[in-house]
Amino acid sequence: MNDRVLVVEDSAFQRARIRECLEPTFEVVASVGDGDAAVDAYREHDPDAVTMDFALPGRDGPAATAAIVADDPDAVVVFCSCVAQQAQFKRAIRAGAADYVRKPFDEETLVTALRGP
Repeated sequence: MNDRVLVVEDSAFQRARIRECLEPTFEVVASVGDGDAAVDAYREHDPDAVTMDFALPGRDGPAATAAIVADDPDAVVVFCSCVAQQAQFKRAIRAGAADYVRKPFDEETLVTALRGP
């Protein structure tokens, strides 16, 4: 089970919303607003799972995911984004994402995706 989660989202409002949805079930170890900070926070906090936005300042979500997965091939990264084009979804999966939850998301869907297989 994935109990410790890193939230990566460039919108402060969405970061707070995701955190609020997750905190009854998970420990949110950090929340950051750009791709470079995501990679650094992953290395620092070693979370069990990550929620990842697609469009981020600096490294975008797929680039940050690829760096995280390069460091930890067992990383569980779940994209949580409003980007819904098939090409973007495929890019996220190729980068190593475990799942993709589209915004606006249902809290239960996000929790289930983060719990992993």
